[in-house]
Amino acid sequence: MDTGLKSLREELCRAGRSLFERGYVHGTTGNISARVPAADGGGFLITPTDASLGCLEPARLAWVGEDGVQRDGDRASKTLALHRRIYQAAPHAGCVLHTHSRHLVALTLRGVWRDGDILPPLTPYQVMKVGHVPLVPYCRPGDSAVAEHVAHLIADHARDGRTLRAVMCDRLGPQVWHETPAAAMAVLEELEETAALWILADGLAQPLDDARIDELRRHFGAQW
Repeated sequence: MDTGLKSLREELCRAGRSLFERGYVHGTTGNISARVPAADGGGFLITPTDASLGCLEPARLAWVGEDGVQRDGDRASKTLALHRRIYQAAPHAGCVLHTHSRHLVALTLRGVWRDGDILPPLTPYQVMKVGHVPLVPYCRPGDSAVAEHVAHLIADHARDGRTLRAVMCDRLGPQVWHETPAAAMAVLEELEETAALWILADGLAQPLDDARIDELRRHFGAQW
């Protein structure tokens, strides 16, 4: 096996185990994928359908070509179409994570902040590291309609000069993407922590005001 591809497979398995052990996923929920560099054969690696992220095996990850045709490994997750669409719409994305993070799912059950964003701007690191996270209306797991909805959201934010890094699927969980698995996990962690704070505050915490958000834009390039 190519060294680069082997390393990427192992990295995804480590990320899956970390998410499972920390309770971001349970049972066989959630999935992870990564873009395979052209030098290593191109396409994508994605977790198999109904696999537990806590005990992934590198060789059993599904390797899928750009055309969606599977090359090897176990049968790809049913969310493959969504992952591929995110990679097409967000060229910077090198990894996509989907979890059933407890506080984020609970947030949709209680009622999110507003349709344009699931959370108000509560903390500076949420504003700097996560940015806007729109709600995707409920669709059954694996519904291809979600892929087009997310692609439109990515394009809408790009037209406004912002890079979208996450969406929240109603009652299911977040889809988060970034250049590497570690960077995607950092966004997910910050997002889940902010959701927990918002719930602990009973939705009563005051958002950061415009002056403070503008300060984060000027000093750190925040895209809010």
